[in-house]
Formats: sequence, structure tokens, C-alpha cells
Amino acid sequence: ANPINLLALNCSSLYCICERSPISVLCVLPDLREIVFVIQSQSNSFHVRQAERRRADLLKQAHSLTEKPPVVLLLHSLSDNEGDWSILPLLPYNLALELTSCPVLPIHQEWFLGKPLHDEESTIIHHYAFAENPSIFKYPDFAAAWAVSAPLVVRLADKVRNEPLKSDFTIDLKHEVALYIWDNGNGPHLTAVPELCTEPEDSPQTQHCATTLSTEPPPCGEPVNKEDIFVAVKTCRKFHSERVPVIKKTWEKDAFSLEYYSDHADPSIPTIDLGVPNTERGHCGKTFAILQRFLSSSVPNTKWLLVVDDDTLISLSRLQVLLSCYNPSEPVCLGERYGYGLSQGGYSYITGGGGMVFSREAVVRLLNSGCKCYSNDAPDDMVLGMCLNALGLPVTHSPLFHQARPEDYARDFLAHQVPISFHKHWNIDPIAVFNKWLKDDLRAEASDGLNKSAKTEL
Repeated sequence: ANPINLLALNCSSLYCICERSPISVLCVLPDLREIVFVIQSQSNSFHVRQAERRRADLLKQAHSLTEKPPVVLLLHSLSDNEGDWSILPLLPYNLALELTSCPVLPIHQEWFLGKPLHDEESTIIHHYAFAENPSIFKYPDFAAAWAVSAPLVVRLADKVRNEPLKSDFTIDLKHEVALYIWDNGNGPHLTAVPELCTEPEDSPQTQHCATTLSTEPPPCGEPVNKEDIFVAVKTCRKFHSERVPVIKKTWEKDAFSLEYYSDHADPSIPTIDLGVPNTERGHCGKTFAILQRFLSSSVPNTKWLLVVDDDTLISLSRLQVLLSCYNPSEPVCLGERYGYGLSQGGYSYITGGGGMVFSREAVVRLLNSGCKCYSNDAPDDMVLGMCLNALGLPVTHSPLFHQARPEDYARDFLAHQVPISFHKHWNIDPIAVFNKWLKDDLRAEASDGLNKSAKTEL
């Protein structure tokens, strides 16, 4: 299941942010009241349970050290603004208020600490930043934890309060937070801290580590049956001979129910023409036609709908494992979460290329709401995000879905993942990428120790 982020606000010197626990409070200052932990929880019931377990674990550790435990907050309960997962909009309000309850010491230096990641090449998910030398800019691996000093947080809160955030889109939060802190060279660079680790907690190499990765998978039960997932592939006539064969050679065989939707009915694949003309971008009309077909008698009655592009590479067996953590009777909308205009009351959305997963209940509520496309070529993922926001239905994030290619992500970031999907065939051999990153079946390899390694993000 998704890792839980732990955000610890230390009023004397450090704000420590951790993504995958356990985190040892032995590493922090003796007076734990100087720290406010904020667990970056999500409002989906599974994530709430995970966050509550993490809070209990932190308080248990704290109780063994002191009679005066720290405050541990759950992010999803701090605000009604669903977009506050992006952290920065929340700084001037809920999080900054917590400073007033802590004994602030006279620490004046601004620090930004973490386990550094860097790009090997300029990438679209970072807007091709630092194109001449991508590796020069370091940003924190949230899986290891990251920390900022209290003076820096106070200054950032004032800046957010007085200067509207400039970026409309939130794509890779860890990179964007680092850019905001760096502030074109006016703010601190990330300082590497070797005690912030992404090693498995039972590794002998973690004796010096303040943070580690949990090797215990969440208690979610058996993978969902493949019969419970209906797969919808969006394609068009010009890609029938180029992209569809890749799917057939890689992951199609793992689907029990799958249909290809195109602007041309080709019985050799076969594809289904939904009566929506192809568009060069957006594909909103096609996606909403898929949602309507999913609820019709034309396809099997399944609990889950997966919508992918024809250049999406995905592991359906890993998706089956992940979905075991979610209740299909709830309106679940799952994938890689992006944001638009989050600091101005915008909305979150599932970026479509990495795959969009909907429970049947979510599709029912979307269509019953009257939500529809304003044009066939409107961006389907963003329109769906607007509709979900209007309905008050949250987008649930999983970092295991990827909108881009493996080359577009930091090597160390992917090193502790068991990814579910990647997207795009540009300048890669898609079959080779699938075989390297997505081919294995976790259930078959569990006996070989895969689930006991550092790669336990499922």
C-alpha cells in the first residue's frame, strides 16, 4: 500500500518529514514537546487506518522515552481543503499555528536536510529544469524523511501568505517543494544527511539510521481476483499497428476482461468504436463513453475499472495486490495524483497516462452527478478531477503509478519501489522496459523473498 508520510515540525531546530516509517524518535531532541508530528494521511479509509497505526507507534516510542509526549496530527483532518496534501498552501495556517504551542529556542539558521535525489537527464515531470546539468539540483527522497529548520518554515509561511504560489500545476511534490525552498538560489540547498535512510529496517546496514523502510506489507489480505477488474484501453486507428501489439506482447494476457476503444472498429484486435471521433489531445468524450459502457450490460459487472492509454505499461498482478487494500463499496479513485491551482482552491486529479482506477461506486456517483465533458478533446483526467472535487470525493494517491518513463525518475527513487505502471514509448524499447520493471508476479515470487526486501511499497 502507499507509504505514509510523516511530517514532524520541530519548533527549536528542525522540521522532520518522513514518508516510510518506522521512524525512531531516539534520533530527535530530548524534549519531544519541541516536535509536532504531522502524518500526511489521506482521507480514504485504508489510509486513515494506516495513519492511526503510525500515530500509535510514534506515541508508543515517545512514551518509552518521556512522560511528556509530542503532538501527532493527521493531515487529512487538519483542513477541509483537499489540496493541502501539497503542503505549501497549508504552511501559513494550520501548521504555522502549531509553532505557537512549542518552546521555540533561539535557532536562527535555515536548514533543509534530507537524502538527496537528482535527475540523470532533464525530464518532463520537472519541466526540464536545469536542462544543461540536471544532476546539479538535489531534492529530498520523501521515503527517507526530510527536515527543515523552524526559521525556514516561518519564512516560507510568510512568503506563501504574502505571495501567491506561481505554479498552476503540482506534479512531483518533492521536487517542487525543493525548488520553492531554493528560491532561485536565495534559499538553502538540500544538505545530505546519511542518517536518513531508505534501507529495510531489518538490514544490518541501518544501525546508524534514524529512518528506515518497513519490511512488513500492510494487512490487506489476498490480492483481488482478476475477474474483478475490467480494463479499458484507449487507442485510435493510427496506433493499432504500433502500440496495441506492445500490449498484446506484454500485459494483455494478465487481464480477464479487457476491451480496446478506438475511432475505428478493427476485428483483428478487436477494437470497439464508441462513436466518439478521435482527438489529438484530451480524449474526454472517449473516457466518459467508457464510464457509461462500464455501467451497462455490454460488459461484465466488475468491482473495479482500470482506464489506460495504449502506451501505458502496467503490471496487473501488482495492481491486484494494491487493490486488496481498498473497499470497492466506497467511491475509490486511485492513481498518481497531480494538482491544478491547489493554492487558489483548485483540484486534484489522477493523471491518465499512469492508469486511472475507479471503484464501481465512484463511477456511479460521477455519472449520476451529471458531470460531463465540455468538449470531446477536453483533458479527461482534469475534467474528472473537477467533477470529483465538486462531489467532495477524494483522489487517492499511489506513487507506484507513473505518468512518465523510468528514465524520467531518479534512479534512487525507483530503487525502493515495486512500480505498477509507466507511460510513454518515446525513445525506449517498451517491451524491454516492461520486462525489466513490471514483468514479475509478486504472488509467485513471494516465496523467493521479494516481499521481505526493501521493495515493499505495495
